[in-house]
Amino acid sequence: MANEDGGLASFQRRMAAIPKEVRAAVKPALLKSGEELRATMRQLAEMSRDTGDLIDSIAVTGPGETTPPYSQPGGSQVVGETSVAVTVGDSSVRYAHLVEYGTAKAPAQPFFWPAFRLHRTRITRRIKRAINKAVKESKAK
Repeated sequence: MANEDGGLASFQRRMAAIPKEVRAAVKPALLKSGEELRATMRQLAEMSRDTGDLIDSIAVTGPGETTPPYSQPGGSQVVGETSVAVTVGDSSVRYAHLVEYGTAKAPAQPFFWPAFRLHRTRITRRIKRAINKAVKESKAK
């Protein structure tokens, strides 16, 4: 009597396995999206280049990793298992928000949010494709 529960145990095992497989399958899409976003931010930040420290401080932090200390937004944090963080700033570059939004004496030179808005749709589609593919592949097993 291998099927006493009408297949419920088998279904529950498959449902429990899907999130692990999906998380593993989505990680490359997340990292690729983060790197793409970072490249665009660096290009847009060229206009505000003084020393290049701001541009060099733009970092991609993958799932389960810790963001750099003093980074914007939010400082040092652990990135979620299904997330990627693109941050700006470090212990020596703590003025990213002043460049992005401007000051009373300096005009805004936005680079962070324009890059995000430019790539938002593409990133969303890439991640959805990776999720759908992982779910379909797990069903085939």
